[in-house]
Amino acid sequence: MIKKMPLKNAEQDAFLRYLTTTDLPDILELQTVVYEALEDKARLATLDEAEFRSILEGEPLMVGIFHQEKLIAFRAFLNPVADEEGLGKDIGLTKEHAAEIIYSEISNVHPDYRGNHLQTKMGEFMMEQLDTTKFRYILATVAPGNIPSMKDKFALGMRIYQVKAKYGGKLRYIYCNDLALKDTGSKEQREIDIKDIGGQIKLIEEGYMGVEMKKSDTDWIIVYQK
Repeated sequence: MIKKMPLKNAEQDAFLRYLTTTDLPDILELQTVVYEALEDKARLATLDEAEFRSILEGEPLMVGIFHQEKLIAFRAFLNPVADEEGLGKDIGLTKEHAAEIIYSEISNVHPDYRGNHLQTKMGEFMMEQLDTTKFRYILATVAPGNIPSMKDKFALGMRIYQVKAKYGGKLRYIYCNDLALKDTGSKEQREIDIKDIGGQIKLIEEGYMGVEMKKSDTDWIIVYQK
């Protein structure tokens, strides 16, 4: 046990620890449960056993949360070799930046434990442990409409830098947290409906980036600024 995690409506706290290859069966089982519970299966790009194993056998970049000895959530960061998925290139980074890139790769939370902000709590823990002398850019992809994951990325200081097709044509937001980026204060802002993908792409082309989201009367609004 590394860190206790209080849960709503639970007498016993959960706990967080790093995961190893011995946890692989539980990881795959939880991923299946999460995937089967999704109404829109396109929201989750699942990993296979070999991909999980490659993460688990490297530096400690995957944590899990357990409740009553059961794995209820996990989150993995990945130190990519030469930015394999091209996320850095997608937002204008060059090969010279590749060594400074780390991916926020995948997060799963058991449906029975949603509402405890476990995804974000795991992300906060991982970022606290991150070697910021080595890594500068934290990159992630999120499917449009995956509200919990979008809120999670914004909560971790990540911003929308791009919207484009990835993973065989699936539309994805590309988020980045540039750890060297300083907040320069008041900026020009635009608010846009989350469903207006074309409008968001146009704003990005004009130099805007998505910095937060908020609820409107009928849907979600994303705030872009430059």
